[in-house]
Amino acid sequence: MAVDERASKGPSRRTILIGGGLGLGLVVTWAVWPRTYMPNLTAEPGETIFGAWLKIGTDGHVTVVVPQTELGQGVYTGLPQILADELGADWNSVGVEAAPLNPLYANPLASVTLFETSLGALPEGLQRTHATRNALVLTGASSSVRTFEDQLRLAGASARVLLCKAAARRWGVDWQACGTADGYVVRGNARLPFGALAAEAADESLPDPVPLRSGEGSRLYGAAVPRLDVPAKVDGSVNYAADIRLPDMVFASVRQAPPGTGELTGLDERAANRVRGMLAVVRADRWVAAVADNWWAADRALEAMRPRFAIEGEVLNSDSIEEALTQALEGDGVRIASQGDLAATFRDARVVTGEYRVGLAVHAAVEPMTATAAFRDGRLTLWAPAQAPGLTRAAAARAAGLSEERVTLHPVMAGGSFGARLEHQVATQVAVIAKQLERPVQLTWSRAEDLRQDRFRPAAAARMAGRIENGSVTGWLAKIAAPATSRELADRLLGSDPFIAASLAIPTGRDPSAVAGAVPPYAIPAYAVDHHPAELRVPTGHWRSAAHSYTAFFTECFLDELAHVAGVEAHSFRMAMLREQPRLARCLTTVAQLGGWRGGVQGSGQGIACHAFRGSYIAVLAEARLGRDRKVRVDRLVAAVDCGQIVNPDLVRQQIEGGLIFGMSAAVGASTEISDNLPTHQRIGQLNLPRLADTPEIMVELIRSGSDPGGVGEIAVPPVAPAIANALQASTGVRFRRLPLLSELE
Repeated sequence: MAVDERASKGPSRRTILIGGGLGLGLVVTWAVWPRTYMPNLTAEPGETIFGAWLKIGTDGHVTVVVPQTELGQGVYTGLPQILADELGADWNSVGVEAAPLNPLYANPLASVTLFETSLGALPEGLQRTHATRNALVLTGASSSVRTFEDQLRLAGASARVLLCKAAARRWGVDWQACGTADGYVVRGNARLPFGALAAEAADESLPDPVPLRSGEGSRLYGAAVPRLDVPAKVDGSVNYAADIRLPDMVFASVRQAPPGTGELTGLDERAANRVRGMLAVVRADRWVAAVADNWWAADRALEAMRPRFAIEGEVLNSDSIEEALTQALEGDGVRIASQGDLAATFRDARVVTGEYRVGLAVHAAVEPMTATAAFRDGRLTLWAPAQAPGLTRAAAARAAGLSEERVTLHPVMAGGSFGARLEHQVATQVAVIAKQLERPVQLTWSRAEDLRQDRFRPAAAARMAGRIENGSVTGWLAKIAAPATSRELADRLLGSDPFIAASLAIPTGRDPSAVAGAVPPYAIPAYAVDHHPAELRVPTGHWRSAAHSYTAFFTECFLDELAHVAGVEAHSFRMAMLREQPRLARCLTTVAQLGGWRGGVQGSGQGIACHAFRGSYIAVLAEARLGRDRKVRVDRLVAAVDCGQIVNPDLVRQQIEGGLIFGMSAAVGASTEISDNLPTHQRIGQLNLPRLADTPEIMVELIRSGSDPGGVGEIAVPPVAPAIANALQASTGVRFRRLPLLSELE
């Protein structure tokens, strides 16, 4: 379905910023901005629209509107399942439609999480206000269920009440004597299908409050219902961006300026024209595209033209990144979190120290960056797997010199992302090419270009210090050097927003997101976490679990070191300090029992780690060793997870299993060095990703919980690397302090 945002009748944000400034005036003006937004769904013949989330057809089909991008995480099943459960729908009649751009579908939780540096300082009410009034429709930060469950429940319950009222009117009974099940309104033996009632039901009125369903019988919530997106993926009928085919369409490949370089300075266009099928060259300041009648010809032509870019400043390489991290650690840090009197705790005490480092991590999704565009009659149409469709549309409009109202975005499913599809370079490039050629264009980055132009999970370093007394940790200091990725991401994606631009212009030196997850979950009387900003000169972005992917490595590995110094078995050492974290303690106990924890003694090859993240809790036990080829072999991963109430256990299990493999990939590979401004790894085969034969035995235990749902898309990633590193210590007697772990063996 096309994404089409209706123009607001309220004052523009630019007017508000000029009139109110960035202080109290802005707050006051926002407070009087209109708060009512109308749905902008389109009904097909025979369909009735119920608010912003639901359509019911006369044939009984139920279409749930989903504002999140399907990246493989199952959001096209989990969110409809919530609504269908409250509605009493037949799961076999439920379908999905991508939501149009509308403030009703904004995701404040993802907005603040991803752009914490620019939005996190605002009061909570203004955070939500900013996201809603700017229609920040975002997929990320494990926020889909946590953000939209209540709205979907209410939408399903409201439609159920309206259908019951319509049926009760026909039967001449009280609507509260009616119920719904399997796509019917029922009362005793009487049944009426949703499709026959939908048009009448839309004219009924709702009570206040709308009652939610009660009882445990015949509930879709919590059931392992089949995924709605799988059949189309299996039979190939689903359209990804690269599957779009339009009349007179051409294909493009692009080469962009590497990090640390400037504008395009030269190319051999005549060599490109000798490639059969070559049609055109499109140039911009920092990129050039070859266009042909097929993609292979376009990519060969691009190779033949050998684009050249000017180098700016010092040459960038891995050594310069390492030096930048070292200098950051030597410089002043900013205290992000603290408790107790750490200076007094460390004074005249024996302090254990350790230094840890992690390298750049790549996204390496199965589908490289791809988008399709058509320009006709002054309008641009895009097909793109965008995690931020509104921001993508706005960026494409700016690049093509069009107003946003003249750009339509069709959101399509993505072949993986891990945060990469928050970025919109491919959409801006294809917009420029399509407008210049006035033909439909499909732009696909080569795999090498996808890896060269990645917005990496940043490299980071930590200097850890701890004091042990009576077998437990009494003092803890984490000094972490990392770039301010949240500021960088906000500048790149939201920089055109005058409010965000003004916020980013204020040099605070604080970026809590750069050290997110570094506060230990353990009961430590005195601790401190410092961020030491590092300028790496490498573009960084959001990566599955973000900073937690390295802060958990620092924390859980160093805690294991402290346990060894204290002479206490690693599981018991942790449990003694988790008295204020019962859910995490239960995960740790469960995984030790399931995994057959043998104490992590020398030669056991077992390691353990745990983490709390986005309202969920996990513990991981790993069994790992070094093979005869000196490569890390992971034989088994066991995880115990408490993620609150579960919408669909199969989806959760898939996300946990996928997260474990993703975390394992980052532990042993999924990284690159930098040499002469370019990543050295430009093929999938160079990333040392685990293959099927390398996949360990995996066991996942989902712990029943009545707590609110937590995030599951990222929770399994952070504890895997430290669990493997701790297992290698138990196997080899060597403490591994770098990621990827293979780097210590080279």
